[in-house]
Amino acid sequence: MHRFWEKVIKPLVLALQPRVIVEVGSFTGLNTFKLLDYCRYTGAKCVVIDPAPLYDTELMKSYYGETLSLRRLLSIEALPQIGAYDMILIDGDHNWYTVYHELKLVERMAREKGKPFPVTVLHDTGWPYARRDMYYAPETIPEAYRQPCEKKGLEPGFEGLLEQGGLNNMVHNAVREHGPRNGVLTAIEDFLQEAQQPLSYYELSSNNGLGVIIPSSEPLRGILTYILDTSGQ
Repeated sequence: MHRFWEKVIKPLVLALQPRVIVEVGSFTGLNTFKLLDYCRYTGAKCVVIDPAPLYDTELMKSYYGETLSLRRLLSIEALPQIGAYDMILIDGDHNWYTVYHELKLVERMAREKGKPFPVTVLHDTGWPYARRDMYYAPETIPEAYRQPCEKKGLEPGFEGLLEQGGLNNMVHNAVREHGPRNGVLTAIEDFLQEAQQPLSYYELSSNNGLGVIIPSSEPLRGILTYILDTSGQ
């Protein structure tokens, strides 16, 4: 996600001026620190959801203070506990079940709080996880929604898994690409078909893909179209 900061995420944040931002999946914190700097400067709040962040969380909390709310939980557990927010960045567990239900929870928050659907930015909408599930911990996904998977790597143009090497061979990847309930982009498409309010979806293809969901309002569409058209991504 951090690779989109300068040309997409930062301009979007500055244009929208959100008061509460949620980040799902912070990894090493490269994007998180940028969000927190914005929040500290403007008086906004940032809620970070990550069960196993790869940085010194105590140091981060001592530096950013009340600007930061850190939830070391799975997103499906944490999102129902959070109040209203204006923007959410989703870059956590890249599989259909998680992303679909994250979006359902985002929609539920907006409905219950009487707010418009928040601007939602999702990473990995392109290869390799657009149409293939990935699981950090397969046991956290209900069996009915879990694709057959193995801890083996990927290769562009090959729908199966490699016996040796390959991309992301340290995580559990779905054995096959495509098919129902498989992949991040599939989850987004399924959610949008069922959405209870008009939403618009935009996508960039670089850096494994970035998707943005916004309410279908003219001002937001204009802002986002301008940012994406000038991003060069």
